[in-house]
Amino acid sequence: MRLTSKARFAAAFAAMGLMVSACGAPGGSETKSLAADDVPNTPSKAVTLNILDVAGNKQLTGSIFSSFVKEHPDIISKVTWQTAGAPDMAGKVKAQQQAGNLQIDLVLTGTDGLAAGNSQNLFVNTAKKFKSRLSNMDNYQKPAANMQKLAEGNAVELVYYPSGPLLEYNPKTVKNPPKTAQELLAWAKDHPGKFGYAQPANSGPGRTWLMGLPYILGDKDPKNPKTGWTKTWKYLQDIGKYVKTYPTGTGVTMNNLKTGTWDMAMTTTGWDINPRALDQVPKNFKVATLKNFTWVSDAQYAAIPKGVSSDKMSAILKVLQYALTKKQQAKTFDDGYFYPGPAVKGVSIDMAPAKSQKVIKQYGRTEYAGLIKNNPIATPISASKLVAAFDMWDKKVGGGKAKDK
Repeated sequence: MRLTSKARFAAAFAAMGLMVSACGAPGGSETKSLAADDVPNTPSKAVTLNILDVAGNKQLTGSIFSSFVKEHPDIISKVTWQTAGAPDMAGKVKAQQQAGNLQIDLVLTGTDGLAAGNSQNLFVNTAKKFKSRLSNMDNYQKPAANMQKLAEGNAVELVYYPSGPLLEYNPKTVKNPPKTAQELLAWAKDHPGKFGYAQPANSGPGRTWLMGLPYILGDKDPKNPKTGWTKTWKYLQDIGKYVKTYPTGTGVTMNNLKTGTWDMAMTTTGWDINPRALDQVPKNFKVATLKNFTWVSDAQYAAIPKGVSSDKMSAILKVLQYALTKKQQAKTFDDGYFYPGPAVKGVSIDMAPAKSQKVIKQYGRTEYAGLIKNNPIATPISASKLVAAFDMWDKKVGGGKAKDK
């Protein structure tokens, strides 16, 4: 089954706000960050690494951690995995820190959980404090390096993708796909109820469409939804007249495409390739971009909670450096879930595992290479502004039409 949406910003920040009001940043000796000199080059004995995954990252990097254990059993003897929703992560980590009983050694998260953790001062400033031991971070491709800056040093980026927004459509019913935003609006007007996207707060493609549309429309300030999106809000209101419902998850939009309920929907590279590979969307469906298209990128990170032991910190630094080698990064092509996936330069599909190569060959798009190379790539807007954008979307556009299906 396709993993759940990578976007849980609204809930994450609601939970974060409650935690901020309830108590201050974690304190006490158990949460003090280790100094670089306190961390040995290798642990005194092999450690068990306990990972909390709140981003579905195991699908992309699980085999990397398994390979490290196999190759370096003297450093990490075992990896345990647990999952949680991004909104729950900060409270879970903080409670363990305050109790002096940290059981989570590494958090794998998207930008939502990362922002919540940063606001609570939960994570070690790993990328800055241990820069010399994470030299493979110097190999980030430029847009991935821009996404790393969003971490403010408190996490290490493991995977990256340009994301979208892309327009996916049924070629049997859409003979001439829209080439501009105005053509899309006209098509939606002529085919009411046949175009849609999921509620942005709960959907990666919905969120990417929301952030990408200001570039397409040439809005005043694509980074500021409150004062810079005049054209965007009007356009979304106009096209919303012909959208019957906004599903509360991306999976429903894929089903709507498969069943013919919709003929067109907003998507991303990963949500295009992976659902077709899983037969959740017909293989022959196609994608298009609109004039003035700009990618809005996404990434996932590894963050180390304050309070880990020096031995565990040593082991984590080793495995993160290992995860950013070209050989290991090639595994993140996966089944197109976060396409392409690799955050570092010089990693091509022919370096990926045979299964990944087969999936990308069958379900990938030859046009993606050119689209990624020839179109600008922007980082997402700040988390606080995105939460504001979600609220404005609910009030101005589709809050009354949000449905589970």
